[in-house]
Amino acid sequence: MSSFIIEGGRHLKGEIVPQGAKNEALQVICATLLTNEEVIIENVPDILDVNNLICLLRDLGVEVKSIDKGVWSFKAAHIDLQFIKTKEFIRRSEALRGSVMIVGPLLARFGEAMAPKPGGDKIGRRRIDTHLNGMMKLGARLEYDEQQLSYHLTTDKLKGQFILLDEASVTGTANLIMASVFADGETVIYNAACEPYVEQLSKMLVRMGAKIEGIASNRLTIRGVSELHGCRHRLLPDMIEIGSFIGMAAMTGSEIIIKNSSVENLGIIPESFRRMGIEIVQQDDDLFIPRQDHYTIESFMDGSILTIADAPWPGLTPDLLSVMLVVATKAEGCVLIHQKMFESRLFFVDKLIDMGAQIILCDPHRATVIGLGDRFRLRGMTMTSPDIRAGISLLIAAMSACGKSIIHNIDQIDRGYQNIDTRLNDLGASIQRIE
Repeated sequence: MSSFIIEGGRHLKGEIVPQGAKNEALQVICATLLTNEEVIIENVPDILDVNNLICLLRDLGVEVKSIDKGVWSFKAAHIDLQFIKTKEFIRRSEALRGSVMIVGPLLARFGEAMAPKPGGDKIGRRRIDTHLNGMMKLGARLEYDEQQLSYHLTTDKLKGQFILLDEASVTGTANLIMASVFADGETVIYNAACEPYVEQLSKMLVRMGAKIEGIASNRLTIRGVSELHGCRHRLLPDMIEIGSFIGMAAMTGSEIIIKNSSVENLGIIPESFRRMGIEIVQQDDDLFIPRQDHYTIESFMDGSILTIADAPWPGLTPDLLSVMLVVATKAEGCVLIHQKMFESRLFFVDKLIDMGAQIILCDPHRATVIGLGDRFRLRGMTMTSPDIRAGISLLIAAMSACGKSIIHNIDQIDRGYQNIDTRLNDLGASIQRIE
């Protein structure tokens, strides 16, 4: 298990380029299974979750080549369907939440797929009912394998249907879009997730020959085609990493420029940080975060405490609430952080409380943060990262704390953040990796 040793209290200065979007990468890499022609994807982040998915596709029979830094070629001409029934496939798929999006392409193109129970972060229950119910509405047959704890889906031919999702699931929407591209007739997906990454997937599939209308809305219409072709696609920058850098700059009193941020695709993220009192200046497609010695949380117009909550796009992504919670500990004022989606994602606050933060965990979904501004600094300590987003949040806390901190289980951070220690050290941080 790898660890970070962090010397807190360092100010950062300079420019940083965000990595390619992890969540988009997982979607579009799975989409390469829909054609036997070459698909080239650019700006692919070098992170554990993406690399593990690439290895899984390679073992499934996809011809995979690294063309250049962050540029990969995929050609799914010869797929070994027997591999999906092996214990090795089940084991590796369980550990990678994004692998569930292999189901849609395999079912659409080959008529068979396996869906292991969900894996990934330890942040509470993560059901896949939305995926499976949608597949069955399209005509898939479902059997549960008790021995392998996985679902076996088969179909002779998927047929277009009207599907009203019970939740605006991003991965569920992506999976059903990919399953529908070859279905007979017309499929309508209502209450679809409309995040930029789902929009990017849809645009890529259209360039491959799919017929999709309503892109970037919550109502998608897909008309089935007989085949898809190859294409070239470039990933957006990762909005979660951009938000993490904004919070990091504020907590450490740093001055940084986040380059090539694709500001038009950040939605409400910059404004949410501004409500925390953080100054953000847009310079063309870059974000400049000037040094601030203190920042003050806004109140609502009636004077009540600000509430920051996650919501389906264009609302605030739940992946940034952990970062915003940490940022609030150094602010002046109070804020209620309401994490609606995952009931275990706020449990890492006990580590922040041990570091000296004033936080009341109201229940598994809500935490009230009392920011003490300049009157308060976190204390360095030893802790363990429970998941990707809590991991980066603890790293931000450690970078702003007095003294030395140690974070164990940083493989969780590596799952979502590319060479984060090296990139931050280039800006002036002091982070040592211990294998």
